[in-house]
Amino acid sequence: MTTLVSGTSTLTRDALTVLQPGFVGTNAPDWLLRRIGEGLSSVGLFGRNIATPEQLAALTARLRSERDDVLVAIDEEGGDVTRLEVRDGSSFPGNYALGSVDDVELTRAVAHEMGRRLAACGVDLNWAPSADVNSNPDNPVIGVRSFGPCTDLAARHTVAYVEGLQAAGVAACTKHFPGHGDTNVDSHLAMPRIDVDLDTLHARELVPFRAAVAAGSKAVMSAHILLPALDPDRPATLSPQILTGLLRQELGFDGLIVTDGMEMQAISAVYGIERGSVLAIAAGADAICVGGGLADEDIVLRLRDALVQAVRTGELSEERLADAAARVRALASWTQAHRARGAVPEPGAATQEGTAPGTDIGLVAARRAVKVTAATLPYEPLTSAPYVASFTPVPNIAVGDETPWGVAAELARLLPGTAGGTYGEDATAEDVLAAAGERRIVAVVRDAHRHPWMERALDALIAARPGTVVVEMGIDRAAPRGALHIATRGAARVCGIAAAEVIAGA
Repeated sequence: MTTLVSGTSTLTRDALTVLQPGFVGTNAPDWLLRRIGEGLSSVGLFGRNIATPEQLAALTARLRSERDDVLVAIDEEGGDVTRLEVRDGSSFPGNYALGSVDDVELTRAVAHEMGRRLAACGVDLNWAPSADVNSNPDNPVIGVRSFGPCTDLAARHTVAYVEGLQAAGVAACTKHFPGHGDTNVDSHLAMPRIDVDLDTLHARELVPFRAAVAAGSKAVMSAHILLPALDPDRPATLSPQILTGLLRQELGFDGLIVTDGMEMQAISAVYGIERGSVLAIAAGADAICVGGGLADEDIVLRLRDALVQAVRTGELSEERLADAAARVRALASWTQAHRARGAVPEPGAATQEGTAPGTDIGLVAARRAVKVTAATLPYEPLTSAPYVASFTPVPNIAVGDETPWGVAAELARLLPGTAGGTYGEDATAEDVLAAAGERRIVAVVRDAHRHPWMERALDALIAARPGTVVVEMGIDRAAPRGALHIATRGAARVCGIAAAEVIAGA
């Protein structure tokens, strides 16, 4: 490990302040506590850091024993992207389910309850919501993380989400600015590019972000995407035209600008993490998110040193770094003030009108989001244990592959003896039929419209077994098929419960 700087001068403290690193394990490592004492002002949490709410509360308390204004951030979108419930699946449906219901009070209530649970565990900055308009239905990384393809719908639900979350004392971080919805490349893997004109960007991508800024979103996360109409040379995260000119000056955003993960290939493979971080701060970003993959002391020191060296060589102005650090501290002061009031809202404090206090608002929302389409055959709810065939695509990195999804576990609770199997791209209908035997088949898919192999398997299954039930847990763009077609609009645990209830007539 090479260290170019030492001590805790104002410059080095500011360089540490703008970093939002992650770490490995459910206990805070000594190096992290030491760097917090030296000026590190933020820590990012991922599924690997969380076992139970009690453990998480103890972890955040330990972090704050070093300094009580440290920001504890998390990527808790609900739905398919959960860190708080990474082992079991989320208690909340995601954005697409909420947008499908299109009840802004429900969205506000869901976000408030999520914020309440995060605040109770000591988390005070959530890298959510996704305000992206999912205008490209083949988008491999946004999909159900978006409220939908309609600009105005995405805007009003983004506002409701921001308001609900922040009413619980948790800062919202609206993402992925200026809009990741019209891409067909995952920025975790390569650089996406959106080739539309300025009029389209202003009429579509930017509308939810304008609304979020007006609603007082405390933070905005930049996207690693190239938009030639705004900047032909650099992606949004590294673009002064986009971060300073558009977001700060034109949209009037005065809060914290956070980068998406700097180890993502769109940045690291093109610019390198150190160089990319310097360019991001120079462009107008205030906080560098890193640690989804690189999560040790070495990366913190490398980025700290790169920022200090850039100031010393004149590549990065000391004033810009100081301004970025000041914005981090300002947000920390806001969250600290909420914690000081000692008021974590009670469950049900902001539930939708007509919903009894204490009701599981996430399950209520998931049930309302379900769309059921019956075929010409009369459907009789299952009374005996079925065979569940889960057709599983390769998950994107944001979602991850550690969180369970589907309906098998939930059906097994309603219909004991339920069996099932997981099938990939090489699977055939014959494989499923052989495994199912005489059992009724429930075929579960995720974004079937993006995977021709899934559609082929479904068609063959239904031809052989017309009574097959189909559950779509992604974007419901493919034509309904089967004796019963259930669209859950997401793959969260509560979405699986809602589908299982319909299948079993519960």
